[in-house]
Amino acid sequence: MVSSEFHWDHQIPLPKLGPSHSRIVVGLVALICFINSYDGEFVFDDSEAIVNNKDLHPSTPLNNIWKNDFWGSNLSSNSSHKSYRPLTVLTFRLNYLLAGGLHPVGFHVLNIGLHSVISALMMDVFAILIGGLAYDARGQRLNQAPQASFLAALFFAAHPVHTESVAGIVGRADLLCALFFQLSFLAYCRGFRGGNDRNFSVLWIIFSLLLCAAAMLCKEQGITVLGVNAAFDVLMICKVNIYELTHRLLLKGKPVDQASELVRTGLLMRLLLLLAGGSLLLYARWRIMGTGPPAFTEVDNPASFAENVFLRMVNYNYYYSLNAWLLLCPWWLCFDWSMGCVPLIQSASDWRIVAVLLLWSCLIGLTSQALCSQDGVKRRMLTFGLVLLVIPFLPASNLFFRVGFVVAERVLYLSTAGYCLLLAYALGHACCLWRTHRKLLCVGVLALLCVYVGRCAQRSLQWRTEQSLFTSALSVCPLNAKVHYNVGKNLADRGNQSAAIKYYREAVRLHPKYVHAMNNLGNILKERNELVEAEELLSTAVHIQPDFAAAWMNLGIVQNSLGKFEAAEHSYWNAIKHRRRYPDCYYNLGRLYADLNRHVDALNAWRNATMLKPEHSLAWNNMLILLDNTGNLEQAELIGKEALKILPHDPTIMFSLANVLGKLQKYEESESFFLHALKINPNAASCHGNLAVLYHRWGKLDLAKKHYEQALKLDPAAAGTRENYNMLRRKLEQKQRTNS
Repeated sequence: MVSSEFHWDHQIPLPKLGPSHSRIVVGLVALICFINSYDGEFVFDDSEAIVNNKDLHPSTPLNNIWKNDFWGSNLSSNSSHKSYRPLTVLTFRLNYLLAGGLHPVGFHVLNIGLHSVISALMMDVFAILIGGLAYDARGQRLNQAPQASFLAALFFAAHPVHTESVAGIVGRADLLCALFFQLSFLAYCRGFRGGNDRNFSVLWIIFSLLLCAAAMLCKEQGITVLGVNAAFDVLMICKVNIYELTHRLLLKGKPVDQASELVRTGLLMRLLLLLAGGSLLLYARWRIMGTGPPAFTEVDNPASFAENVFLRMVNYNYYYSLNAWLLLCPWWLCFDWSMGCVPLIQSASDWRIVAVLLLWSCLIGLTSQALCSQDGVKRRMLTFGLVLLVIPFLPASNLFFRVGFVVAERVLYLSTAGYCLLLAYALGHACCLWRTHRKLLCVGVLALLCVYVGRCAQRSLQWRTEQSLFTSALSVCPLNAKVHYNVGKNLADRGNQSAAIKYYREAVRLHPKYVHAMNNLGNILKERNELVEAEELLSTAVHIQPDFAAAWMNLGIVQNSLGKFEAAEHSYWNAIKHRRRYPDCYYNLGRLYADLNRHVDALNAWRNATMLKPEHSLAWNNMLILLDNTGNLEQAELIGKEALKILPHDPTIMFSLANVLGKLQKYEESESFFLHALKINPNAASCHGNLAVLYHRWGKLDLAKKHYEQALKLDPAAAGTRENYNMLRRKLEQKQRTNS
């Protein structure tokens, strides 16, 4: 390969740096772009994948990560998303272990560091794809297009579409997958130390397959590196001209000579190795999935549920055009593109079909140039750009199986490399053609990089908190019910119920079957004592989704408050029917039975709650109070002490148990629990008041007076405490008169 082929590379307006310095600059640019997300919170999907994922806890057996999906659900469960990413979860667990808990800074720092490393490594990938495998006399690989590979790597490092993968912690899956993807490709290239097809190492190819398996264990998309490796082998190592080969096979009829040539170069053997390795990995992945592919709903991916095949394909292609637009103009970025964000194309008169036609015109034009151009470098650059653009995107294309999203920015992490390669080639070619305008092009490149860096910094700030992330989506996807739902949920979590109601109502208006929005809105209305509307919403939710256990339980709570006891009991049992292990529902069922004076049923329900969730403090406390109120003091004492073995620092249970022990005249033990509870919560007026009653009974009148006064200081309106205090004062005055 002659260096004159890359004369255009020297025209690219970038400073000429050595390989190490170029990598450092690329890594620093990647760092600058996303550094302001380092102290962000856990946001959006982080809640399920990290905060609520017990596989991260050191107390959970390590082998659980090999049995569960990315979200912590068992792979054999029908509700599992089947996203098997144990190596990614292992890094989350390591973050948890090193930080001593769920502290997001360490998680974010590792994500930013990974992106910097991947961006620096992209220089090597681009250098090989552009310039091939050339070596000097010492056996060191040469970078024959240093400027182009440097520019492409800079574009990759600073592309704003990466923000979700870097600033969102669950994007770790895409980052690790990309890292092993790169290493697999570089290992495959390492197998051709001589830079030709006749001198290759099978061991390096097998090692490349192992790295591909590691990429798959980070994210399923990792399997696509085999396609890139195969394309590189065919086009770069064996220098097969696809256009000429097709022409010879179809028109000249010389397939035998060509096939024997491919066998002689070892290409067929290598492709068979890749095919066998890929098939084995896919088979293992299918077996791991257990019950089959995941089940997604229409709101996740509406186009895949369209009955008309033509409309389905048109909408899929429109989704592809949206992804392409995000690469070209990464300004309209959104954390979620489902639930009406992208309305379906329903007819051929929809103007959005123009975007589909434009996309395919560009792809066909690029493909024809990649196949038919007489310029070998141009042909190779366009081909590898398209290969890197398209092949990593295939798992998200809906072509092989239904995916659970409309558009997801993080699946473009690897495809961005193909776009950046094409962009760097286009700019290099423009510099070569328009040398007189080189300064103008230099300013343009610098401006584009600055815009990318600025947009990354702005978008990273939006990803720091859920509030800023969710509200930023309102202007991008105003028709997305899920965006309004998440804004409402965030407002409700921060105590702003009035504003939350507005967004929940809008979510239900945009998507009338949005049961989760109905459930949350019903909950807020229940707390505001707007019980009739709450009942209507929750009834609608369970009618739409009969297995929605949480909505059944909340409906039961509302019906109980409305005095519809029989309906409430029915709702609670429906919730338990659809979610067997539901301690909160058993707790609420116990409250219903207590209101109906069905004491045995209440105790059984609360006992079930504590068996399913031993740390359920309210259930333990209610059992204790009910047994106390019904005069079963010995049994209450046993329950209280059993509860404190599990919850040794719970002041509420200590308080209730101390009351029981006082009635049993076990004054010293009762005093001990009261004092322990006050040590934890010194401003509990009721605890001071009941301790004063204990001292009053016990005859320790001075101590009783002290705690009565403390209780009244904390809660002056406590009538019972004031009455007892007045009784004590009269008793003390009488005692004083007697003594005098």
